[in-house]
Amino acid sequence: MKKDTIVIGTRSSKLALWQAEYVKGRLEEEYPGLKVELKLMTTKGDKILDAPLAKIGGKGLFTKELEMDMLSGGIDLAVHSLKDMPTELPEGLTLAAITKRFDPGDAVVSPKFKTFAALPCGAKVGTSSLRRKAQLLHARPDLNICDLRGNVNTRLAKLESENFDAIILAVAGLKRLGFGERITEVLPRDMVLPAVGQGALAIETREDDAEMREMLAFLNDEATVHCAKAERAFLGRVEGGCQVPVGVYAVPADNDEIQVEAVIASLDGQRLYRDKLSGKASDAEKIGVELAEKLLAAGGQAILQELGLLQNK
Repeated sequence: MKKDTIVIGTRSSKLALWQAEYVKGRLEEEYPGLKVELKLMTTKGDKILDAPLAKIGGKGLFTKELEMDMLSGGIDLAVHSLKDMPTELPEGLTLAAITKRFDPGDAVVSPKFKTFAALPCGAKVGTSSLRRKAQLLHARPDLNICDLRGNVNTRLAKLESENFDAIILAVAGLKRLGFGERITEVLPRDMVLPAVGQGALAIETREDDAEMREMLAFLNDEATVHCAKAERAFLGRVEGGCQVPVGVYAVPADNDEIQVEAVIASLDGQRLYRDKLSGKASDAEKIGVELAEKLLAAGGQAILQELGLLQNK
């Protein structure tokens, strides 16, 4: 007997609600008569808005409260941006589905200057991501990169109120919320690699809830799952959390292969190590770990140790 009511836990930001509503709609379409309710919650990452994400520390800044409620039976599942998910989940929880990846790119929003190249020397650029900051400073060491926190709407408002020359946001979030026209440029992948899983949604549920996992299986996109496995294995080897100056991007290739490209950079962008590896999609995790080992040996290990981020593995 399939469940007749499902409760989805979600953060209350507009993007989180869009994501939860999307999954709600897909479930109701797949299972006519199913009642899907949303339960709005607040996470630590939502509460602390006056400090850079990297300084708040800890894993699961945007997931922990949802996960605790799931384990206690308050909600049946949670919908997250895959890029917010720690590489290790709490005991008893599992990723039941990873949706087809939307655009994984990083967008420049700059009404005045339009493109990254057109930004003047010393331009004030806003982002909350160490990954973006390190790669942008590698390309343009003259820029003044400033911390920018808040949800998508808040960040767009701060573009003017705090006199940024440009802000950098995920393409997926802007397009999902109907702000696609605000994008003035998508940063080329050879300049900035995205975050692990950027553009895909992760649906988390209890490991022992076989019925829920079975009901969510139709949302799983196999190609995205292979790519996510490689990217998450890479991140798990180099650090394990979300806030690190690391970018990694896997794409499906011919003959059931995937190609994985990754970067580790110092926060000032002066040292940057980048490489790629290809192999069978079925070996996704192995490829991710191998690529991590290559970049750590090339100089990435020293960078992460300086930042106090490297786990002893």
